[in-house]
Amino acid sequence: MTNQWSPEKANQWYAGIDPIRGCNYLPRTAVNSTEMWQAESFDAETIAEELAWAAAAGFNAVRVFHQFLVWQDDPDGLKGRIDQFLDIAGSCGIKAMFILFDDCAFAGKEPYLGKQDEPIPYTHNSGWTPSPGLQRVSDRSVWPELKEYVVDIVGSFASDERVQIWDLYNEPGNSEMGERSLPLVEAAFQWAREAGARQPLTTSIFRLHDQYEMEERILELSDVTSFHHYGETGVEAVIQRCQAYGRPVLCTEWLRRVVGQTVELILPVFSRERIGWYNWGLVAGRTQTYLDWRRELNTPDSKTWQHDIFHADGSPYDQAEIELIRAFAFDD
Repeated sequence: MTNQWSPEKANQWYAGIDPIRGCNYLPRTAVNSTEMWQAESFDAETIAEELAWAAAAGFNAVRVFHQFLVWQDDPDGLKGRIDQFLDIAGSCGIKAMFILFDDCAFAGKEPYLGKQDEPIPYTHNSGWTPSPGLQRVSDRSVWPELKEYVVDIVGSFASDERVQIWDLYNEPGNSEMGERSLPLVEAAFQWAREAGARQPLTTSIFRLHDQYEMEERILELSDVTSFHHYGETGVEAVIQRCQAYGRPVLCTEWLRRVVGQTVELILPVFSRERIGWYNWGLVAGRTQTYLDWRRELNTPDSKTWQHDIFHADGSPYDQAEIELIRAFAFDD
């Protein structure tokens, strides 16, 4: 079992890697993490094409969601597909941050195997399902299998240099779960450390206010500190809050052009404060995350994308953004 990294070890690790220029990634052919990773819909050809676009644009990292149900159904097959994905990413000079649990339930249903629902027109992320499913988060009878999932996936890639970071739990407490998710957050950190992960562990804060008690525990548990931010203002205050823990700080979700949070606005802040980052989305596809969260604002005439960098044919949404990403570096 490994222990939590000291701030000194975490900062030494951070000083030894290139500044992280990343994106949250699903191929354009996947509506959610189940469709990305199931054997029948795993799309290595599209992944290779899109990660080549990412590398050419200056990205060197991807943040990728996993789905417990896919592992439960086919653990060895999933690990084989993970290995294939890492080979593709590695060939492009891209390292992976993997996410094991997630409370976001935008589709309004528990995860399920097999053919996934088609996207709902004009609706952002209409097919997204949580992992392992909101019911399982509070059901201690299934936790032995959740532990096996974490130990198997983390343990299988614990020393793999293609995996840069483990993000154990995306937005715990979302979908009205609140503090009920904290016990699984704590367990996930313990299980990943028991699995011998040699990469740093994190979970991002996202509520961004002091009243959400789970956030303080998350910040205490993480080897590197991470957060989400989608506002035009206020990012500096969140960065200062995270920096108080003396560890490297990453922003693992950002970019919301429709409210003014743009690449041009945010990257200078991240450069100055030495923040590695992963914007939401690479290629506009079945998740439809280029659309506004506010469905009523999405029309055929909508021209401003909320997220994503490339059209499905590989052409950039905004070439000026690509130039800023390529040039990103930390200020001296």
